[in-house]
Amino acid sequence: MHVHQANTSDYLALDLGAESGRGLLGQFDGERLKLDEVHRFPNGPVRLLDTLHWDLIRLFDEMKVALGKAAAEWPGLEGVAVDTWGVDFGLVGKGDYLLGNPVHYRDARTEGMMELALKRVSKEKIYDITGLQFLPFNTVYQLLAMSQANGPILDAAETLLMMPDLFGWLLTGRRAGERTNATTTQLFNPRTATWSEELCEGLGLPRRILPELIEPGTELGQLRPSVAEELKIGRPLTVIAPATHDTASAVAAVPVIGGGSKNPAKPDWCYLSSGTWSLLGVEVPQPVINAETLKYNFTNEGGVAGTTRLLKNIMGLWLVQECRRHWARGGKDYSYDELISWSAAALPFASLINPDDPSFFAPGDMPSRIAAYCKKTGQNVPSDEGAFVRCAMESLALKYRWTIERMESILDTKINTIHVVGGGTRNALLCQFTADATGRAVHAGPIEATAVGNVLMQAMARGRIGSLADARMIVAKSFPVTVHEPRHPHEWDEAAGRFEELMKL
Repeated sequence: MHVHQANTSDYLALDLGAESGRGLLGQFDGERLKLDEVHRFPNGPVRLLDTLHWDLIRLFDEMKVALGKAAAEWPGLEGVAVDTWGVDFGLVGKGDYLLGNPVHYRDARTEGMMELALKRVSKEKIYDITGLQFLPFNTVYQLLAMSQANGPILDAAETLLMMPDLFGWLLTGRRAGERTNATTTQLFNPRTATWSEELCEGLGLPRRILPELIEPGTELGQLRPSVAEELKIGRPLTVIAPATHDTASAVAAVPVIGGGSKNPAKPDWCYLSSGTWSLLGVEVPQPVINAETLKYNFTNEGGVAGTTRLLKNIMGLWLVQECRRHWARGGKDYSYDELISWSAAALPFASLINPDDPSFFAPGDMPSRIAAYCKKTGQNVPSDEGAFVRCAMESLALKYRWTIERMESILDTKINTIHVVGGGTRNALLCQFTADATGRAVHAGPIEATAVGNVLMQAMARGRIGSLADARMIVAKSFPVTVHEPRHPHEWDEAAGRFEELMKL
């Protein structure tokens, strides 16, 4: 058992990503934050008949393992909070009944749903209301698929809960929708910070199932007695809603201190939350919804402390993860370190892809899809594993450059620094490619930014930290950051020209 130090507060972050989940214990002594891993477990899609699901029951069981361990080891535990990805949800019916297992955003049910939605309400109108990028798996298209299928579940539903809200309900019994995750649904109006009645009506979706909205840093309530009893937790434990959208939590933990732009509407730094997905954007005081953000499909999602995250979703390290999975299925189980070292030795700029081409979205044989894209665009097909990984990573770095240039144009600002947070900070080669491709300094760290942001919001909810600026100062003091300076940015200019052409296809 860990003795609770005077002036130290302990919080458990339950942080779920698309590949793994983890329970991390955060200890804050008033100056610095320390993280300890309590429990880590795999996550991934489960196919049942023709549908791709999340294994909610197993995930909740793993969360309880983490919670049980943390409560036993740190008896002074002050809070627990859950964050996950956006978009996906579960439905709760009468009598607190869970209606089915949540469906995975990569499931095929949303095919054709965006087109159907745009017949009912124009693209311009949807974007003007929500400011959200058009992605085929957004919650709104998943709901439309359910209403088209005429299954029984939607009619029986009382409440829609986004994934972290669903876990919050399982832990406390309270049904509430935290704002940062609500903004990923494409049914939320960021100007009014409310659900859009107009869109629900226009698309024929049930407004009645959308939950009450709460802010990040809200205390959801005490742990359900049945869960406390099962885990032998013999005292009250507060469950807190952090910024439940993992990217919002990660951005809260970006170690930006002092200086910076004097005008918050013209930021001089951007963040890159790098993992299965790359989320590249800036923090602004209000949503930016105009013809240019619509043209380039930028999104406005909720941040902490009333901020908006203007960003773009980019396919991210999914490309490399799926290549690795495919090779492992064929008996070649390479480590990420091996793949990255081969990639470093491969020929530069031999072939490029648009990482966000729709052909790369679904799980499967990623090397064949990259090869097909290269053939179709008249380029050399990568010759070995290192060449495939280099193609993916150089293309990601060029997509980051493309995105930052458009962000600067939209906001009439100059971005000087890229703060990379999340698992992708471990990939020093991609961080260096990003610095070289963009001609900007890359500050990489912290790795567990999402869990750090989750813990910081819990400490703010408990009154231990005063403001977002204070929280970021604590991150800067507590975790190392590696700086990658651009080395040969001019070598990327010709490749950037080729990449621009691919983006026009």
